[in-house]
Amino acid sequence: MRKAILVIAMCCGSAAAAEEVVIAALGDSLTQGYGLPQEQGFVPQMQAWLDGQGADVRLINAGVSGDTTAGGLARVDWTLTPEVDAMIVALGGNDLLRGIDPDVSRASLEGIMQAAETREVDVLLVGMQAPGNYGPAYKERFDAIYPDLAAEFGADLVPGFFDGLAAEGNDLSSVSDLMQPDGIHPNAEGVARIVAAMGPAVLALVEDSAE
Repeated sequence: MRKAILVIAMCCGSAAAAEEVVIAALGDSLTQGYGLPQEQGFVPQMQAWLDGQGADVRLINAGVSGDTTAGGLARVDWTLTPEVDAMIVALGGNDLLRGIDPDVSRASLEGIMQAAETREVDVLLVGMQAPGNYGPAYKERFDAIYPDLAAEFGADLVPGFFDGLAAEGNDLSSVSDLMQPDGIHPNAEGVARIVAAMGPAVLALVEDSAE
């Protein structure tokens, strides 16, 4: 009888472990946690937030500082290992810093979405808005990439990575107290606010992927 109980307990434990949802966070320095102690970066803070919600999930930090959308496309295949159930895609900031043609950025993000679709991996696409200094035509073309692709691939969308900071007109200088000295990357408190705003969308991704 004791052996039977042990076997049942082991089987139940294995079933519980199998329910864990694994999410890869594919991004750049904002995802990687640039300039912050490891535990204060985006992925660890999001993991802690999800744990607090009782979610059975494990986040993988697939953020690489300096990566463009093309860089993300180049490594998406080996990021999507068999254990990955879902993916957060947060790329585009470095494309903006380099003034890359929006058509090029769109093609790279589309390739990432296609790779996820091929592997039947759910995606939460996190948008980025272009500043006005490239002109209204550039901004219109770039900003449209994310809602267009989310609609095309049936993915969930967070309109902007920095939405949780409530920056006026997407002007990060208006929330300098939440930014690191470079004015580009959020500090630990800024990340906490981003996580709190984005968390419900990530939790929905977890729940969808667990079904």
